[in-house]
Amino acid sequence: MLGGSAERQTRTVMLTTDAVGGVWRYTLELAAQWAAKGIRALLVAMGPRPDDRQLREAATIPNLHLIATDLPLDWLAPTPAALRQAAHVLAALAARHQTDTIHLHTPALVADAAWGRPVVAMTHSCVGTWWRAVHGGVLPPDLAWRAQAVAQGLAAVDAVVAPTHSFACDLIKGYSCNRRIDVVWNGRRPAAANADSRGIVFTAGRLWDIGKNVAVIDTAAGLLDLPVVAAGSLHGPHGGSIACQYLRCLGPLDEAAMAVQYGAASIFVSMARYEPFGLAVLEAAQAGCALILSDIATFRELWDGAALFVDPSDAHALAATIRDCLRTPGQRDHLGTLARQRSARFSAGTMAARTWRIHQALLARSAGQAAA
Repeated sequence: MLGGSAERQTRTVMLTTDAVGGVWRYTLELAAQWAAKGIRALLVAMGPRPDDRQLREAATIPNLHLIATDLPLDWLAPTPAALRQAAHVLAALAARHQTDTIHLHTPALVADAAWGRPVVAMTHSCVGTWWRAVHGGVLPPDLAWRAQAVAQGLAAVDAVVAPTHSFACDLIKGYSCNRRIDVVWNGRRPAAANADSRGIVFTAGRLWDIGKNVAVIDTAAGLLDLPVVAAGSLHGPHGGSIACQYLRCLGPLDEAAMAVQYGAASIFVSMARYEPFGLAVLEAAQAGCALILSDIATFRELWDGAALFVDPSDAHALAATIRDCLRTPGQRDHLGTLARQRSARFSAGTMAARTWRIHQALLARSAGQAAA
């Protein structure tokens, strides 16, 4: 059991996080679930700082102490030296706050720091697998050194976790990784139900990321005589951006506003070419949206039998699938029911419990080594 009677003392875990995307949601879910079992979380935010809304959200979680830093994220660090320095600062923070374990949001942060306690690295994504899925071929120099940092971290860390089996396979293949990778599906507490469905087609995420393939959804929207709504930023922190001609773009939304949009949507669409998990898809499924997804390994692993799949390069096929789904309310409602039922597999409690068992195993091993 998570934090049950077997725990002889209150534990403290340092969690690193990225406030830009889904990593923020993941770390807050872990911290909230662990807090309910008496486990303290030291949450260290890197990269662009959390906004006021995010700070207020973090403040609602007991046993959580947030430190907002200006340390660079692995994909925004200007040089390898800057990334290594960030790792050393993180290790010093863990020592200062006497954390029992560390939960990094990427193995790239391991570097050559002296951590002095068990380190778990969650691999939400990485530049190497992203490049291969989106572009293919040889990595450009600016990404090659970042991928090398991931490879070194995968080899050095005490435990590696991936959010899907398909992404774990990508990591093993892409980095010639011969170590164990634990798979723990991401989880999410369902938002309050909103049954105000108005036949809207919805998509959400980091729209600026070409791996999300929003351009195909935009093209499909131009072939439809109904609104296709998109939530998320069109501009990334590293200068990347996208211009949409047909999508009705709402910009970034807070959690409450997102719940309203999920409730208003009949169909949720993702045509991502690269998606290690897809938290927005889970949120849409929890709201009972019918899912139309790109035919990639991740989505097949998680949603096969509960979604419709489309070639992510075919905007005409996407438009036709949306049109057919909306014209057949019985099928659309059935798909929404299937998606909601499937979403029950991905609970925040299960995610936190399975992740904590990995930390417990490392703590037990460390205690055994100390006693030897």
